[in-house]
Amino acid sequence: MTDRTRAPIRILVADDEADVRDAYRQILLGGAAPGGLERMRDLQARLFPGSSAAAGASALAAPPAFDVVFCHDAESAIAAVRAALGANEPFAVAFLDMRMPPGPDGAWAAAGIRALDPAIEIAICTAYSDTDPAVIGRLVPPEEKLSYLQKPFHPHEVRQMAISLASKWRAEHRIVKLAYFDPLTGLPNRSQCASRLQSAVLASSRAGTPMAVLFLDLDHFKRVNDSLGHGVGDELLCLIAGRLRLTLRPGDSPEHAGAAASASAYVARLGGDEFVVILPELASADEAGVIASRLIDELQAPMQLARHSLVITPSIGIAVHPTDGTDADSLLRNADLAMYFAKRRGPGSYAYFDPQMNSAVRHRFAIEEKMRGALQRREFSIQYQPQFDVARGTVAGLEALLRWTNPELGVVSPVDFIPVAEETGLITELGEWVILTACRQAKAWRDQGLPPIRMAVNVSGQQFASREFPQRVAAIVAESGIDPATLELEITESVIMKDETWAQSALAQLKEIGVCLAIDDFGTGYSSLGRLRHFVVDRLKIDRSFVTNLIDCAEDRAIVMAILSMAKSLAIDVTAEGVENFPQLMFLQENACQEAQGFLFSRALPVADADALLRRAAETTDGSRTMRLRTLIG
Repeated sequence: MTDRTRAPIRILVADDEADVRDAYRQILLGGAAPGGLERMRDLQARLFPGSSAAAGASALAAPPAFDVVFCHDAESAIAAVRAALGANEPFAVAFLDMRMPPGPDGAWAAAGIRALDPAIEIAICTAYSDTDPAVIGRLVPPEEKLSYLQKPFHPHEVRQMAISLASKWRAEHRIVKLAYFDPLTGLPNRSQCASRLQSAVLASSRAGTPMAVLFLDLDHFKRVNDSLGHGVGDELLCLIAGRLRLTLRPGDSPEHAGAAASASAYVARLGGDEFVVILPELASADEAGVIASRLIDELQAPMQLARHSLVITPSIGIAVHPTDGTDADSLLRNADLAMYFAKRRGPGSYAYFDPQMNSAVRHRFAIEEKMRGALQRREFSIQYQPQFDVARGTVAGLEALLRWTNPELGVVSPVDFIPVAEETGLITELGEWVILTACRQAKAWRDQGLPPIRMAVNVSGQQFASREFPQRVAAIVAESGIDPATLELEITESVIMKDETWAQSALAQLKEIGVCLAIDDFGTGYSSLGRLRHFVVDRLKIDRSFVTNLIDCAEDRAIVMAILSMAKSLAIDVTAEGVENFPQLMFLQENACQEAQGFLFSRALPVADADALLRRAAETTDGSRTMRLRTLIG
C-alpha cells in the first residue's frame, strides 16, 4: 500500500526556531513557506549545504503523506503526545531538537514522551558534536527506538527517516494489535485486559478509591449462532462492541449518571460472547450498578442485522476493589461468579459479588460432578405425590417426581439439581428415564389388580423442544405396555409459549398416541387465555403461587375463578397445586375445581407408601367425600 492510499503518518516536530519548523513543514507537507521564497532559499543554504535548487525543489514538492504537529518547546511536545493518545491518534515519530532554550532540552522531552508512549519512534536532532547518542539511549530506553540526526541534514534524509521510522512503528503496531486486540471486534483481548486490570488495581490501591470490574455475558447467544449462523453471530458481536464503546463514552453533561467513571472506562472482549468493562476512579461502589444498568438498557435495544431484528439481553456481574478482591485474578473471577448469579435471576439483570456465591458455586460444581453417572449408579429414584378428586373424595392420579440421593452429598433438593441437569443437558436422559420408570410402575400396579389411575410426569423444556420427543413417548408407551390414556404429560405454560408453532404440532402428535396432556404452572406464562383453544390439552394445573394467597388476596381469587370458569366452558379439567389448608380446599370445592394436590393431602411418597395409599383408596368407598378424603389423608 502506498503513502497515497494509506493514512498519513502522524509526526511530531519540536524545535524552538520558527525557521526550522518551517523547513520541516516544507519537507514533510510541501507548499510555500510563510516567510516567502527568498527566505526559504536562504534557510535551504544553511540547513542543506551542497544541495542544488533543483534538489531542494524536488524535496519540497514531495507528495503529502504526513500529518504533522509542530511545537516550540519540550513541555508543549509532551502535552501534544498526551493529547494524541487521549484522542486515540498516537504519533508514529517525534523529531526533537536537542537544545530548546530557555526551557528543558530534547532529552528531557524524549524521557517524558517515552513514559507516555513506549511505542513512539524518537529522533534527536542536534547541530552540536558533544551530544552522545549512547548517553541519551541509556536515559531514554529502549535504545533501538531512539534515532540520531545531525544538523545540517538533507531534506531527503528527513523525509526518508520519517518514512522508515513510521514503517517500523506501523509494523510493530500491527504485531501488537494481533497480540493484544481481538481481530473481530477490535477490542482489547484477554491478555491486554489482564494487563490493564492489574494497572487499575494498583492505581486504586494507591489512590484509596474503589474501582470495579463488570463481567458481561450475552443471554442465549448460542441460539443466534445455531439458528441464524455464525456470520450473523459475528456481526452481532461487532454491534455489541460498538454499543459498549458508545455507551461508555463520557456523558453529555456533568449531571449524567456514571459520566465520570465512563470517561476512563475500559472495555475488552475475553472471547465468545464474554466482555469485560473496567471502571477505575469510582466515587462509590454504587456507581458500578448505575453503569451496569445503563449498559443493559443500551444493549437490549433492538438490533437490525442480516434482515433480522434481534433483541439481545446481557447479564452482568460486578466485583469491586478492594472489598471483592485485592488482585486482578480474584476480581475477574468474582465478577464472573456474580454474572452467573445474575443470569439465574433472569435475562437482562446484574448482580454484585457476594462471598456466599463462592460456597454456592462450589456446591453447584459438586452437584454437576456427582450427577454424571448417577443414573447408572442407581442414585435416582421416583416418589409419587397423589392428586385427589376433591369432588368425589378419591385418588385421581399420581405425579411422578424425581429424587436424588448421593453417598457424599446426601439428599439433594430438586431445586438444586434440576437446573444443573438442564444446563448440562443431562435433563433429557433423566426425563426419559422418569417417564419409562413411572409407566412401568403404573403397569405393575395395574397388573396387581389395583384400579387404573392417571400417572402424571413433568416434561422439561429441552425434552419438549426435541423433534423426536413424540416418537420417544410412543416407544416408551409401547415398551412399558401401559394404556396411553393413563399417562399424562405435564408441560409448563412458558415452554409451550416459547415456540407456539412447534407446540401445536407436538401436542397434536402426542394426542395421536393417546396420552393425556396438561399445562403446568398455568397462569404464570402470560399467555392469552383465548389461545388455549389452539392447543389440544386435557388439563390445566393452577400454579401454586395463586393458591398460596387464595384466602387473603382478592386478585388471586379472581384469577383462580376466571381459570375455572374458562376451563369449564372449554371442557378442560383443572387441578390446583399447592393446597396446604382446609380454607383453600373449601374455596376450590365451592368453585367446582375437580382436583387438587398439596401438602394438605400428602407429600410425595416412596413406592411402598404410594402402594399402600392406592390399596386404601380401593377399599374406601363408603361415606361422604369429606369422610373419604379424611380416611385417605390419614
